Amino acid sequence: MSFSELGLDPLILKSVLAAGYENATPVQTLAIPAALTGGDLLVSSHTGSGKTAAFLLPSIQRMLAEPTVKSMGPRVLVLTPTRELALQVEKAAMTYGKDMRRFRTACLVGGAPYGLQLKRLSQPVDIVVATPGRLIDHLERGKIDFSRLEVLVLDEADRMLDMGFVDDIKAIAARCPKERQTLLFSATLDGVVGNLARELTRDAQRIEIEAVPHKESKIEQRLLFADNMDHKNRLLDALLRDVEMTQAIVFASTKRSTEEISDLLSESGFASDALHGDMQQGQRNRALQRLREGRTKVLVATDVAARGIDVAGISHVINFDLPRQAEDYVHRIGRTGRAGRTGIAVSFAGMREGGLVKNIERYTGNRIEVHTLPGLEPTQKPSSGRPAAAGRPRSNNSPRGGFGEKRSFGDRSEPRSYGDRPPRGDSRDNRDRGYRADARPAADRPRSGAPRGNRFEQAARGPSDVPRVTAEQRPPQHNDAYRGAAAAPKPEVNGNSVEYWEKREREAKAAKASTGRSYGDRGNSARPGQPRSYGNENRGGGNRVGVRGRFKD
Repeated sequence: MSFSELGLDPLILKSVLAAGYENATPVQTLAIPAALTGGDLLVSSHTGSGKTAAFLLPSIQRMLAEPTVKSMGPRVLVLTPTRELALQVEKAAMTYGKDMRRFRTACLVGGAPYGLQLKRLSQPVDIVVATPGRLIDHLERGKIDFSRLEVLVLDEADRMLDMGFVDDIKAIAARCPKERQTLLFSATLDGVVGNLARELTRDAQRIEIEAVPHKESKIEQRLLFADNMDHKNRLLDALLRDVEMTQAIVFASTKRSTEEISDLLSESGFASDALHGDMQQGQRNRALQRLREGRTKVLVATDVAARGIDVAGISHVINFDLPRQAEDYVHRIGRTGRAGRTGIAVSFAGMREGGLVKNIERYTGNRIEVHTLPGLEPTQKPSSGRPAAAGRPRSNNSPRGGFGEKRSFGDRSEPRSYGDRPPRGDSRDNRDRGYRADARPAADRPRSGAPRGNRFEQAARGPSDVPRVTAEQRPPQHNDAYRGAAAAPKPEVNGNSVEYWEKREREAKAAKASTGRSYGDRGNSARPGQPRSYGNENRGGGNRVGVRGRFKD
């Protein structure tokens, strides 16, 4: 459908046609006539669908009528999540309203000086495009008046909520007149966005455009698996040296990564710039201006550049780090292939990031084809989703190899029994630990030819066909605590009795008392056999006092 069929004023239609637009997109076809009626709208559409014109054109057409309230405040307020998107919206507003008389705009974003913004607000202004944080600053200073506000637009509302602007948005909406038109545009209208929409709108009309790219999209998506960070750097260098690459945006996950990657590319001879949230607005504007002029070939950025950048020369989008949210992936790759152009989106994935890839494919409904570069193939095998636990056996009966089945050892014909142990009795301090190899007589130890089963049953089974070695036939054995002592045959001992373990404790205490220096006696001058003193003695022969004395100061 052409713009001339949407009911726009000829003065605005002239500006639209002069900008090179002829046919309206689906979101513009549905949203513009609905917004011209003056009702509230809830619009869901994907990035690059032309929603900026969908809310600006009907809002600018309201400026043709005289305002009912006389003041210098704005008649249209547009809230955006990022500075770059705010600047882009203001630029589009000036393009669509250039043929109107006394049409003024103002852009209120952070990182820019207050002086120029205050000068713009000191004169009557028609449209204000702002980020929530800077607008709150002007409201608290009393520098902006909303008495004649007619339209409130929330652009990329889901992104603003993700960035934590929900309280600021509610505070701004509370300052606006109740009799206003509210237009909310978002990639999704569910969850928190839906709750906010119900609070800010009245009897809103809901318009939903397909929110995911179709297979007929002109953006070719590729996936490259990387072994490690060095492998990623080599893949990035090879992609940027491709003759098909005109300009590229490389998305990294952190601000520090953007600086490091940009420095590495500059050292390799690429004309690169960094863009992230910690930069001053002037630096960000200059980086984007160099990109638009073609002086910058590679822009390394965080997700602040995922929305609001429309540069015709961007041929490649490279996800150096995969986004944690699948929605951000769609906005990232939307920086290329805009307005009917073609583009290439390449994503690097680590060997353990198969789950993130599956989430993106599930959200977009498309499978990302795995590619390799000659000479830079990965040496490891990527894991699909959650990696399996190392060393865990898998069952041969189950296709997935469950972990809840009994593990088999050797040629045992029947499963091992664990539930037929006799009660342990009233042992103190849980000393009765059961079977101990060094406590049981040699005659009670099962041999390889003995039937397998519960060890206590085997001991109680009595004589069997397997010959036993008696205590007299066994060679002498020496305990490590009594080396050099004469070997004597050991009597039959019940290793599970309380008396046996009490005797063992007494022997251990006697052995400890007869040995030399014990652990923890640092600096103690006591000789072996002499009791260690615990008091305020000088440790190590020095003049320091004990622990209590050291902490008195």
